[in-house]
Amino acid sequence: MTTPEVTGTGILRTALRRNAGAMAAGTVLMGMYQAAETAFPIALGLIVEHTLRDRSLGALALSIAALAVIITTVSLSWRFGMRILQRANTTEAHRWRVRVAAHGLQPVARDLDLRSGEILTVATEDADQTADIIEVVPLLVSSLVAVLVAALALGLADVRLGLLVIVGTAAILSVLSVMSRRIGTATREQQARVARAAAKVADLIAGLRPLHGFGGNHAAFLSYRRVSARARDQAVAVAGVNGVYAGTALALNALLATAVTLTAGWLAFDSRITVGELVMAVGLAQFIMEPLKLFSEMPKYVMVARASAERMALVLAAPPVTVPGRESPPEGGDLTLDGVRYGSLRDLGFHVSAGEFVAVVAYRPRMAADLAAVLSMAAPPGSYEGAVRLGGRSLEDLPVETVREHLLVNPYDGEIFAGTLRTNIDPAGTGHMVPEAVEASMLTDVVALHPEGLDHCVRDRGANLSGGQRQRLSLARALAADPGVLVLRDPTTAVDAVTEQLVAHNIAKLRRDRTTVVITGSPAFLDAADRVLVLDDGAVIADGTHRDLLADETYRLAVAR
Repeated sequence: MTTPEVTGTGILRTALRRNAGAMAAGTVLMGMYQAAETAFPIALGLIVEHTLRDRSLGALALSIAALAVIITTVSLSWRFGMRILQRANTTEAHRWRVRVAAHGLQPVARDLDLRSGEILTVATEDADQTADIIEVVPLLVSSLVAVLVAALALGLADVRLGLLVIVGTAAILSVLSVMSRRIGTATREQQARVARAAAKVADLIAGLRPLHGFGGNHAAFLSYRRVSARARDQAVAVAGVNGVYAGTALALNALLATAVTLTAGWLAFDSRITVGELVMAVGLAQFIMEPLKLFSEMPKYVMVARASAERMALVLAAPPVTVPGRESPPEGGDLTLDGVRYGSLRDLGFHVSAGEFVAVVAYRPRMAADLAAVLSMAAPPGSYEGAVRLGGRSLEDLPVETVREHLLVNPYDGEIFAGTLRTNIDPAGTGHMVPEAVEASMLTDVVALHPEGLDHCVRDRGANLSGGQRQRLSLARALAADPGVLVLRDPTTAVDAVTEQLVAHNIAKLRRDRTTVVITGSPAFLDAADRVLVLDDGAVIADGTHRDLLADETYRLAVAR
């Protein structure tokens, strides 16, 4: 499976292409709005011209009616044009957020040098700023329409006025396009620094409890403060660049308007244009400042949208860490490791038959972590030597979705999500095995403690639960999934010995016909298991029942509590 090339330019083109209809409608309506706005000073000039010449009530009534039509067109075209464009903008931003989130949630990890907080920033701020291109193009076209209509009207009065507007607009855009490149560069750096600050926050929140435990919260705070200060300094720098850009645009626009006004006054004084044309010229000189301001801001928004699109392309174009196979789902539920070498594991091999309950004791914690990483595919098959077989087929030959359906590795620090006890145990809402999982994990006391039972609210990361309650809730979720092969790593380190004994007995009973592997040093689980594998120096050094292995002094000292 290959990942198609995704670029920032390609993302912008995709956004423009699939919103072409909405942009066309928005462009027409916004063009009508700008044309009507331009027509207002033109109409005023004509009214003055004809009023001075005809001096009739009929002409005055017709003029008032014309102004009413222009004002109505301005109001309605703006309202419905912006409604269409903002709806398309919001919808497009949502599409990109979903796509970025889907890449982050895929079972195959992506080879991407970004942390979760940075990806979150890409999926929110960058998606929104990329979708702004949908509004930029129609507003750019409508502003161009307004400037051209104004230049044409002034040119009909005197060609020098029309040329002044066209030449002045071209000069302004040339200056601002150069300045917009600096904005794009500064914005890309700001987005990167803000993303790094967001990633730091995510890391701190995830590690807040252990940080408090060993007194590292102050050092962590200082670390975040440095990252945040760099993001702040860059934001100030970008604001400064934007301020210079906006100030330059406003000054140039005002200079052009002043030049048009003075030129029109000189022409009127020299009797080369009429009083009505002078009124029109002065009105247009004031009016074109708005479309010129909008027109001059567009290069900045284009550069920001491009910078955001390029950051999204980093996520969307990242290749998968591993390429999954296409074999059929495995038959049976046996698990085999053959000559696995990864991290601290050295030529590790063992076989767990379908329906067997096996406990694994690792004398060194690193071996337990490496074994869990291999089985959970956190370490993809290409990153280690040897083979892991599920149902007789190597993991690298199976689709990752198939592996996830048949093999579940539940970590000791499983995440708890905001919601209820029920939604944490049964996220899919199937209701399958929930009562049995609650009973087996000894979560019944937590459910009985609250009047809402399983519908008791759980805060983000289980903040309103104790450590033992969170661990049992995570265990209940794993048991409710009822996979063919379940791997548990230290599932009861935060519960008391009596509860641990009951949990071990309950799991052995519940999973009697299902394959279960528990990586633990708990005597309760070791005694409940059909057999125990002992790991040392990266390989299996002993295989037997817990009671038989107690004759070995090293084993006895390692598991004694």
